[in-house]
Amino acid sequence: MLTKLQEENEMKKSALLNYIVLAALFITLFSCQETTSTQKNTESETYKMDRTVLPIKEPVYPAITEMDARKATPPPRFEVKAPEKSPNVVIVLIDDQGFGTSTAYGGPVNEPTADKLAANGLRYNRFHTTALCSPTRVALLTGRNHHVNNAGAIMELATAFPGNTGIRPNSVAPLAEMLRLNGYSTAMFGKYHETPPWETSVSGSYERWPTRSGFDKFYGFIGGETNQWAPAVFDGIVRVEVSDDPDYHFTTDMTDQAINWVSAQQSLTPEKPFYIYFSTGATHAPHHAPQEYIEKYRGKFDQGWDKLREETFARQKAMGIIPQDAQLTERPAEIPSWDSQSPEEQKLMARQMEVFAGFAEHTDHEVGRLVEALEKIGEMDNTLFLYIIGDNGSSAEGGPLGTFNEMMALNGIVSEASQMMDHIDDWGGPNTFPHFSIGWAHATNTPFQWTKQVASHFGGTRNGMVVHWPEGIKAKNEIRSQFTHVTDIAPTIMEAIGLPFPTSVNGTEQTPFNGTSFVFSFDNAEAPDRHTTQYFEMFGNRGIYSDGWTASTRHSIPWLTTKTPPLEDDVWELYNINEDFSQANDLAASNPEKLKELQDLFEKEAIKNHVYPIDDRRSERFNSELAGRPDLMGSRTSLTLYEGMTGLLENVFINIKSKSYSISSDIELEKGDDNGVIISQAGRFGGWSLYMKEGKVHHDYNFFGLEHTNISGGKTLGTGKHNIKYEFIADEVKPGTGGKCFLYIDDEKVAEGYIPKTEPFAYSGDEGVDVGRDNETNVTNDYPQRHNSFEGKINQIVVDIGKK
Repeated sequence: MLTKLQEENEMKKSALLNYIVLAALFITLFSCQETTSTQKNTESETYKMDRTVLPIKEPVYPAITEMDARKATPPPRFEVKAPEKSPNVVIVLIDDQGFGTSTAYGGPVNEPTADKLAANGLRYNRFHTTALCSPTRVALLTGRNHHVNNAGAIMELATAFPGNTGIRPNSVAPLAEMLRLNGYSTAMFGKYHETPPWETSVSGSYERWPTRSGFDKFYGFIGGETNQWAPAVFDGIVRVEVSDDPDYHFTTDMTDQAINWVSAQQSLTPEKPFYIYFSTGATHAPHHAPQEYIEKYRGKFDQGWDKLREETFARQKAMGIIPQDAQLTERPAEIPSWDSQSPEEQKLMARQMEVFAGFAEHTDHEVGRLVEALEKIGEMDNTLFLYIIGDNGSSAEGGPLGTFNEMMALNGIVSEASQMMDHIDDWGGPNTFPHFSIGWAHATNTPFQWTKQVASHFGGTRNGMVVHWPEGIKAKNEIRSQFTHVTDIAPTIMEAIGLPFPTSVNGTEQTPFNGTSFVFSFDNAEAPDRHTTQYFEMFGNRGIYSDGWTASTRHSIPWLTTKTPPLEDDVWELYNINEDFSQANDLAASNPEKLKELQDLFEKEAIKNHVYPIDDRRSERFNSELAGRPDLMGSRTSLTLYEGMTGLLENVFINIKSKSYSISSDIELEKGDDNGVIISQAGRFGGWSLYMKEGKVHHDYNFFGLEHTNISGGKTLGTGKHNIKYEFIADEVKPGTGGKCFLYIDDEKVAEGYIPKTEPFAYSGDEGVDVGRDNETNVTNDYPQRHNSFEGKINQIVVDIGKK
């Protein structure tokens, strides 16, 4: 039997042994920091934090044999931290702004923030995107090609084919998730446009929303565009109503949110690096800008787009943005000359460019506020700041004359000057949803051919990019001309931080990056290219880059709805980019062997990346039935709605476009002279609303803000329960069909009318269906904006489309 002294000695030995074991674990654990690209590997061989498998596996501690917590020592806390001295990362992505827009790239639009960062950093003049919104964004945030992300076009145009399904595979983990699991705080502000449209309801899935794609914080909009004066905003996954301040502007709002978040994050955890994806809705249509910014450019574009191209081209050469032997490409025959426009049209279109320029400068100003905030908290010098000036070339989706309502263009309807002249004075304000004309798009892509959506040529795919990182890049105010692509962003950031590519994320083996890091170019302007092959494809427009050569074929034109030729009949062009910076000299006829070599390479890359089959349809694919993608409604022919269901985006609502349907509403009135919206879809720039005004029932059909068809019951309803039914009988089942409309109250027909034409494919990019109100903008001026809640009670509403 042990004596008391022996027992005490044994206890001391046991405690000492536990202490030694835990101390050893503590030393090995916290001495094992992941090496960076510039550090020697000093990690212990006993324990290594394996960052190639995410989440990083926790160490296993031995069982503690000591019963008394007072006598035992706890194991060291396991915490994943970013590599020591890791830089913060900020990606700013501007929407729809071509290579020749910003003053940083010789353009006419004053963008002092881009200029400031370029003066203390690098400007890349051979950086490329995919030619369209969603595809560029998925490639940017994952480092994989857009078809590998299943985003061959925007999410709203997804189909059933691999490469175009709209579903990002689990094997393609986003950069944000990689950084979050490596110890970064992550946040995203602004435009996302990577969520499949059928996954945007309360039913989810939320796997492809920002907060399930690696971002701790999200504040912005889910779709492809938003009304800057009245946006449809989400905070995380919750729809929020923004301020009704008359000076409200979304770009300012998202900047405030970003500044607040990063200031708090660094206040609480200054040792923890952050990653911010700051993705403005600007300068995508609608072109909405504060009046003071628009007025800065009054009269600055009266010379027209042809002259503007020449002026921009001259500045680009003088600044060294383009080589001295570069040529200004010819204006395609499909784009009209400035001189061919009438004086009235020139006045209209000059105003369009003034508004776009004001919109772009205002956006740069907001980026500048974010930069100032980072400087104030002392984080700008160790922030790898990538300012990407455009997710594609400038947009020609406004058509030959531009449009006061961009939704018309997205539905394949070309605007007429007579529809727009009354809007010149308020162009860019809340009463317009404008887009400029194709001539300005081409001019702001100087010196290249074509525009957004035309992936075959640099006018659609080449954008400016400024890289700023004082603590990581020695060179200042220099130009880099290595071929780079949007898929290069993620691997560049991973290398700059010193993180390995994770072979497994959340239990799924990962598809390797398609992009190539360009860290090698930071301090070596003469370093040879490492991204040597890249395919391009969008709506049949396709091209291939390989070792200084490009082969291109322009198959379709964004603003034309005419039938496209067979893909096999497309004519290919050949350019030697090493000698021809702007793709000005077609060598296809003189070098058919090289052309054939590149055509074969395109086919090889297309098959490997799920580009085939190529789908050149545009507006038709807004209709899920025509596109063949999933539809939340499936084969259902009716949908029952309840009070409080608001913000139902178009792709999660039953499709009533271009067919007969009915809306039956069971309501209760307490006053009898009630006001307010029973149900509405979309808003000021197209949509419909069933509402009451002073006890009378109305239905208003708003055709793109151009024509309203309003029918009314004509009598005041009494108190109590009522059934209100609206019915539309289509003339025929085809896009944009007209038809008869009827209004019934308690089974009695009280009104009828005729709607000559309807919106064929889409009502809105972000305004949805609201039960009991009309959020964002109002369908009709018969009730006020936002303050239009139904004063009675809605028991249920049934929307019925009959046979599918």
